[in-house]
Amino acid sequence: MEWSEQARELLKEVPFFVRPAVRGRIEAMARDAGLNSVDADFYSEAKAKFGQKK
Repeated sequence: MEWSEQARELLKEVPFFVRPAVRGRIEAMARDAGLNSVDADFYSEAKAKFGQKK
């Protein structure tokens, strides 16, 4: 799954020990939405949906 530079930067704000789980969850949500990539807007929306608002 492709990630925009902005989305990658946002992901870096997540603690390293949960980052792989967050990345996997957001990528799964993107696939469910029919997307091939994650941009900053989708990242923010997806992260908010599972209770970790940024």
